[in-house]
Order: sequence, then structure tokens, then C-alpha cells
Amino acid sequence: MKSKFFHPLMFNNISENDKKVLSKFILNNDIFTQSSKVKQFEKLWSNWLGVKYSIFVNSGSSANFLTLAAIKILYGKGEVIVPPLTWNSDIVSVINNSFKPVFVDINLHNLSMNVDQVLKNINKNTKAVFITHAQGFNGLNEKLLKTLNKKKIILIEDVCESHGAMFKNRKLGSFGKISNFSFYYAHHMSTIEGGMVCTNDKKIYELVKMLRGHGLLRESGNIKMQNNLKKKYKKLSPNFIFLHSGYNMRSNELQAVLGINQLKRLDVNNKKRIINFKNFLRLLDKNKYYVDYDLKGNSNYAFPLILKTNSIKKRNLFEKALSKGGIEFRRGNAGGGNQMRQPYLKNYVKKNSFSKYPNVEKVHNFGYYIGNSPYLKKNNIIELVKILNNIKCI
Repeated sequence: MKSKFFHPLMFNNISENDKKVLSKFILNNDIFTQSSKVKQFEKLWSNWLGVKYSIFVNSGSSANFLTLAAIKILYGKGEVIVPPLTWNSDIVSVINNSFKPVFVDINLHNLSMNVDQVLKNINKNTKAVFITHAQGFNGLNEKLLKTLNKKKIILIEDVCESHGAMFKNRKLGSFGKISNFSFYYAHHMSTIEGGMVCTNDKKIYELVKMLRGHGLLRESGNIKMQNNLKKKYKKLSPNFIFLHSGYNMRSNELQAVLGINQLKRLDVNNKKRIINFKNFLRLLDKNKYYVDYDLKGNSNYAFPLILKTNSIKKRNLFEKALSKGGIEFRRGNAGGGNQMRQPYLKNYVKKNSFSKYPNVEKVHNFGYYIGNSPYLKKNNIIELVKILNNIKCI
């Protein structure tokens, strides 16, 4: 018999107020494709993050792809150092833009790439480091930033799971040459689907806007460049100069309206999530679960959970106990665990090489995340942890 207790991965991420705001906009407007609300959301997001430019796109995956496409055009191809614990679109964007992915293991204390291993893998072919701030933890340190700056290697930040997380009193996503965010339903804030590319580089900004909109010159917003190129391509209609082989990765006014409204409560909700996670860790049985996370600057939209056992049999019994206890979960944390084990990477990863990556293997086999909603009450967390601590099989 299942427990009456139910702990979902996410709930109430689209509020009644959001629905009212959307309904009002629909009833009072006629333009719903990309227009003024998209521009307003981009400006508000840039101000919130602390960067000059933001480009609203239709998903975090599109943000990843456009980022690597822009780097390839502006800086050429090469190797990109990536984590094996991330969403697959980070790595897919590397491969599909003709870069070579180079994997390094993670740390358990922040679920991000081991910085020392990143630095060991830098060579003359390294074009960029694509860091994932996984599950709300900061993955940066001064050593990494100084080395990348000295060697003139591009830093890309994936902040899809870590809205509002900080390093050195600055928001993550404001350090790299480019950063990517996702507004998927389960994240810190949502536009249902949607993503953002952020940068302080004007050339990147103009290029990504063109790539987002079919590669059209007029999408750049750079009037001087547009006028010069219109003269160069006199035989083309000035409104239809496809400067790059772009895509349609635009978002729309409805999603922007939702994003504007959600942004208003993002900081407050993040503070609630931080308090939730601290309460969760404080109550959790340290003999059964890993709790030594680096919480400095964290902003966790979920509760990461790593079992101390290394028994697959016990793990399987643990999962049955979670389901029976009414706790929704996902094994493997970000992206289902070790991406190197996925079929799409069979031509990029040597067989039997997984032993070189013990930390991501641990998370792959014994790591989970469960829901951390800002609407959780303290007694919900107490009940949740009570069930977890009382699971006997581990």
C-alpha cells in the first residue's frame, strides 16, 4: 500500500497570477510573435543578471547550440572541455558545431567539473571550457578564471539549473564570455519552454540574434553594418539578406510576458529554496547520504541526494522505497548521470574508460534529485526527511 504522502518534483511553478497576466495580455493584444515584450524581458533579465546583452530563445538547448555556433563563426573550431554530468544539449551543441568534446570528472561537493582536471586538459587546441553549474551549485574558482583569462580560452557558463547562484558576490552567468539559461517548467522560473543567451560582447550579441532569426541581417540591430552590407549585396532584397546559415529559434510574446511576471518573484523564491535545502541537509542521516556540499552562493531548485552505499541491490530497494513513500525522483541528477554512457556518444568515448571518472560514476549509479519548491512548508521537509532516514535497506 502506497503512502498518502506525495512529494512531487515540482508544483505551482505556473501560478494563478501568471495565468491571469497571460489571459489579460491575450485579450488586449494582437501581436504574439517576437516583438516588444521579448525585448522588454531581455532587458529586464540583463539588468537582473548584470550583463549588457541577453537574447531570448525557445529553449535552453537552443541557447547552447547558438552559443557554440557563434563561437565557431567568430573564433574557429577546436576542443571544448565539458563535464560528463550535464544535460545532453551542452555536449550535442559541441558535437553538432564540429568541436571535439573533452571530458573531465566532477567534484561531489559541487557536482561541477574538477578544476584541476580542467586545467590539466588544456592544450593548444582548447577553444573553450563549457562549465555546468549543476543543481544550483557554483562551479567557479579564482584559479580557473585566472588561467582561462591568461591563456585566452573562452569560458561558457551553463546556468540552466542555477538561476541566482553566486560567486564573489556576482551572479553566475556574468563571468563567461557567453552564458546560457533555461526556463523549462521545473527550473527556478519558467516560461514553460524557453532559454536565454547572455553576453557582454556586442559582436556575439548581434551574431546570436541573427542566428536565432534565420541568419537574417536585419535581426542584428546594427544599422551601420546593415547599411554597408546592403550596398555589398545590391541584388538582394534589403529585408532578406541571409548573412549566416541560421535557424528559427525565436521565442514569442506570451512566453516573454510569463518570464517578466516570474522574474518579479525569482529572488524571493530562491531565498526560500536555499532555506529549504539547508533544513533538508540538517535533518538528513549523514550515515546514509552524502551531505558535504559547498553551499557558498548556492541556489538549488532541487534536493540532490547521493547514497553512501555502493550496492546496486540496495539502490534498487531504495528506489522501491521512495516510490512506496510517495517521493518522486530522478536518478543520475543532471541529465540522468554520466553522459559518456549514452548511445549518442559511442563514437566519442573509449569503451571501458569509465573507471577514470569515479565521481560522475558514483552520481550516475547512486545519485538522485527530488523536488525543492519554494512553496514547501517546513513540516513537508520534516516528513520527507523522516521517510528518507527510515529507509532500512541502505
